[in-house]
Amino acid sequence: MKLYLRRELFTEKEFILAEEGGMRATAFRYSTGVEALRIENSRGYIVILPFMGQQIWDIRFDGRDLKMMTGIREPRMTDSFLKTYGGFLYHCGLRSIGAPDADHPQHGELPNCRYDSAWLESGVDENGAWMEVGGKVDYQIAFTYGYAFSPKCRLYESAASAETCVTIENLRRQPMEYAYLCHINFRPFDGAVIRDTAPRDADHVKVHRVIPDSLPEDQKKALSEYMDRLSLDPSAMDHVGDEGQCYMPEICFTLKYLTDDGGYGYTMQCLPDGSACCVKHPAAILPYGIRWISRTGNEDSMGMILPATAEHLGYRYAKENGQMRTLPPEGKISFSVVFGFLSENEAAPVKEKIGGILSEYRR
Repeated sequence: MKLYLRRELFTEKEFILAEEGGMRATAFRYSTGVEALRIENSRGYIVILPFMGQQIWDIRFDGRDLKMMTGIREPRMTDSFLKTYGGFLYHCGLRSIGAPDADHPQHGELPNCRYDSAWLESGVDENGAWMEVGGKVDYQIAFTYGYAFSPKCRLYESAASAETCVTIENLRRQPMEYAYLCHINFRPFDGAVIRDTAPRDADHVKVHRVIPDSLPEDQKKALSEYMDRLSLDPSAMDHVGDEGQCYMPEICFTLKYLTDDGGYGYTMQCLPDGSACCVKHPAAILPYGIRWISRTGNEDSMGMILPATAEHLGYRYAKENGQMRTLPPEGKISFSVVFGFLSENEAAPVKEKIGGILSEYRR
């Protein structure tokens, strides 16, 4: 079943739009006017904004709220990245990612763009019933730029992890530069341990040393001392909430991932009860693992992996450092990222896989 969505379907009063097996899609509109779909199964839900960036605004599984905490409770209709920055997953790019400049807004044009079309699809396969929300936007600047960006996010009836698939198509008959970042914002859980397939050495972990002048002197000192510690021992970040950690206002890292035989890198925030937040990403297509952690008292985010084609420092930096990708004339590329939550039994084999990849590297 595939249902094409229209904005006028959505009202402030929630209503069930579709059901499939043990799944349900509920449509509603936030008080800010933004349309939303809640996709639920027996373990929890994700909330997707079908016409506003195809953002995943909220996520809750196995009784846990998983997205970062900020002061922004509902999505807002704005093109400003930070004015509606309270969601879980944002598609970023494609003309630039990261730092804003005169020609590119922060994290590009994609995060809050208005979609030309959106749909809800459902079905059943060997993994059970599933629901999927997708959309497409055509971005055109005459004589300059033209692409189609089409993401879709699928959740199965018994899963607490979802898969977002992205297709980028160059609509012009000239090569097209692009950059993409999947901005995934988990919540930090004190006492958790970060595990991933990036070895803790200078070849695989880079700390971006940025200390804002606006910070009070005592906070500058604490941040500087913690960055010194991380430069000597990157594993200092691995135990979430440890004494001496400082993410005021933030620290960014670039991680280079080792992969399994399928080319995937793995990241987990392993909770004390054995469960875990998780991300699986294609490290050849998205070779830069940006880690962004912010713990200000007002914001609390464990961006443990933002898979990307380039670092987060804007167009000029990416261009000068050979990080901009190119699609051939009328070319196309597709890839997927898996994210979500794993129970203790689901997390155990992923931890073992990470351990095996790292052990092979150390030999």
